[in-house]
Amino acid sequence: MIGAGIEFGFAPQWSVAVEYDHLFMGARNLDFIAAPAFGGGFLYNDRIKQDVDVITVRVNYTFGGPVVARY
Repeated sequence: MIGAGIEFGFAPQWSVAVEYDHLFMGARNLDFIAAPAFGGGFLYNDRIKQDVDVITVRVNYTFGGPVVARY
């Protein structure tokens, strides 16, 4: 996976963000054999590859202020 994003605060406690991710899902070779009723023995080999691109847009609101531990 590889990605990039940016977040921008546009008002007190509010921000908007955009993120892009590219997921590399890999590839696999598959063999397909026709059923005997359709002339059996027919062999077909195919390489199947899938990658996914994801774009996320979000609006964030922050509740309260910073948390300070007190002992």
